[in-house]
Amino acid sequence: MTVTLNHTIVPAADHREAARFFASVMGLEELPPAGRNGHFAPVRVNDTLTLDFMTVTDPEGHHLAFDVDPATFDAILSRIRTAGIPYGNDPTRPDNSRTDHPLCPRGLFFQDETGNLYEVMSPA
Repeated sequence: MTVTLNHTIVPAADHREAARFFASVMGLEELPPAGRNGHFAPVRVNDTLTLDFMTVTDPEGHHLAFDVDPATFDAILSRIRTAGIPYGNDPTRPDNSRTDHPLCPRGLFFQDETGNLYEVMSPA
């Protein structure tokens, strides 16, 4: 059997707001609330993976990294700029407005209100 990641829990101060923010920046689909009593706010990342945002007391931010094609990178960068979301090429300075990533031709980091750090990398 092939091993495929189905979902992962992403801690949030407000799971619905965190899911909306992530989905809007990445251009992804928010799904209806899931779990008992709707305590997850899932976002479909691809055919096999959802990020399930969950409100927790004193959430600690996680680092989630995504490979995207150049057109998707351009669309994400455009949405980030339009929304005025700080971004940068360094996880310690995700607000320097640079996309010259140390591991690939173009990449960026941005954060949500909980402190989850999202990394987006493109091969060109």
